[in-house]
Amino acid sequence: MSREEYEEYQKQMVEEKMERDAEYAIRKAERACLRTCLREKYRIPKVGDDIDVPEELIKMVDGEAPQEEEKESIIGQMQNLQNMDMGQLKEKAQATFVEMKSKAEEKCTLT
Repeated sequence: MSREEYEEYQKQMVEEKMERDAEYAIRKAERACLRTCLREKYRIPKVGDDIDVPEELIKMVDGEAPQEEEKESIIGQMQNLQNMDMGQLKEKAQATFVEMKSKAEEKCTLT
């Protein structure tokens, strides 16, 4: 590669990097705008803002923490599988599916 070709190559690389940086800045601004809109729409505080959590919720979360750890272990999962009634699970899944489908049909009308 001659010196002129190398300089042309370097120039192309710099131009491509500038294009990528510009595209990245645009995408970053779009994401920031979307985050802001979602925070406003759903009234979500920014990270670091104080969040008021009801005491009942804190107690519920604190009370359930040991049970969740127990269920997450492999032994806890194995015990759950042995105690599981597959027929009942299948019925519950089908009922949930039918319920979700009916709610979706109520909300979404097809024309």
